[in-house]
This record gives sequence, structure tokens and C-alpha cells, in this order.
Amino acid sequence: MSDMIRNLVALLFIVAGAVLVLANFDIIYFDASDAWNLLLPLIFIVFGLKWFADDIRKRRGSWVGGSFLVVFGVLLLLGYFGIIHFSFSDVFKLWPLLIIYIGFSIIGKSGRGFNIVFMSDGKKSKEFTSKKKRNRFSIGDYEYKNPNWKVEPMDLFNAAGNYYIDFTKAFIPEKEIPITINSWAGDVQILMPENLAFRIDASVKAGEINILGRTDDGVNQHMYYSSTDYESAVRKLDIRLKLKAGSIRVDKV
Repeated sequence: MSDMIRNLVALLFIVAGAVLVLANFDIIYFDASDAWNLLLPLIFIVFGLKWFADDIRKRRGSWVGGSFLVVFGVLLLLGYFGIIHFSFSDVFKLWPLLIIYIGFSIIGKSGRGFNIVFMSDGKKSKEFTSKKKRNRFSIGDYEYKNPNWKVEPMDLFNAAGNYYIDFTKAFIPEKEIPITINSWAGDVQILMPENLAFRIDASVKAGEINILGRTDDGVNQHMYYSSTDYESAVRKLDIRLKLKAGSIRVDKV
């Protein structure tokens, strides 16, 4: 166990112990049967601090995901103790944080230029471009559902928005087609035909993954699926999905 993780776990125990002491002296109210509502925010804060610190030390952390979990965990704690009105279902009220994250990202990459693209029905509707075009931030929804739309390699990034991809209506060439989707916040829904070979590598920092009925939810979730005939198939999709917060759902129809 690294020093960082050890210190964060120690902090978790210290805070939990302090809360129990205060509860024993009736300084605060704490119901042992409701312990999960206290522990979950503390877990969010601990993991958030770790991701934030790992990003600073260039150890594959995430200052975006880390800061989000810290803010979310602190608000849950304040709501638990009745200081403010905030519960787990209020997570969507934090959407303005995305604007802040986008602003910081633009500042941090200003020397390389950027695009801001608003998407609708899988097509650009508005585009604001700096002098150099290397980074792209899109806000909006992607939808691929028109009859006989052609599947081509995709590498998509969305700051905030949803993806709906219906491969049952698509023309899919006989080759392996890579598809990559990265998003800070949003949902991804994919419909697959029965006779199509595919594999999916999906990860969510905070949210839910459901691939063909198999479901995992919570923090830092990862799921991998591959059709039994993937290696031998001529026509196949290689899909990689990565979300900071949101849900991924893949169904066959």
C-alpha cells in the first residue's frame, strides 16, 4: 500500500471515529443503521483526493474526476448532517462544474488551440475555432440512427452530452472498425444486431455499466465483453468507451 493510500485510509478512520465520539456525547446525531450514508461520502472524498494527487504527480490520476468526487462527497456530508439540503439524487445539480472544467482545460491548452463544437444528430451545427486546430470540446448529443448510415472509424470526445448509436440500422463494411468514445458526463446507449461480432472495453469513473444485461454501478467501474466469434469474424466492431460520470448501456435487438 502506497503512502498516499495509507494516509487517506487513515484519514477515513479518523473522521469516522471522530463522528462516533461526537455522537456518543450527543453533540451530533448518528444512527449506526444508517452508517452507509456516512461512509459513502467519505469514500468519495478519499478516492477523489487520491485521483487529484495522482494527477499532480503524473501517475495517471484525474484532477477532474478527483475534484468532482471531493465536492460531491463534501456536499453529501453536509446534507447528511442537515447543514444543507443535498442527497445522492442531487448529483445532476453539479452540472455547472463542467463549465468550470472546460474553462480550466482551455486555459491549460491555450497554446495548442481548440475547437468548441455543438453536435446534433451526429452532425456539427455550430463551430468556434481558434487559429490552431488540435483539441476539440463538444457539448450536445450524438445520434446515429438514420436508415443505412455507414459505420466508419470514430474517435469522439464530448464534454457533456449523450450518445445514441443504433447499429441495427447501419451499413457495416466487412472489416474491423475501431470506435472510441470519451466523455466527461453523459450517457451512452448502443443497440447491436444479433449477428454482429463486437468487443467492448467500457469504463466509468462514477456511474453504471450495463452490457447485455450484466450490470455494475458505483465508483471506478470497468467491464469488458467480446463475442465468442470475434477473432474469426470478418465484420466486427472494436469499441472503447470511457466516461467520467454517466452510464453505458449495450443491448441486442
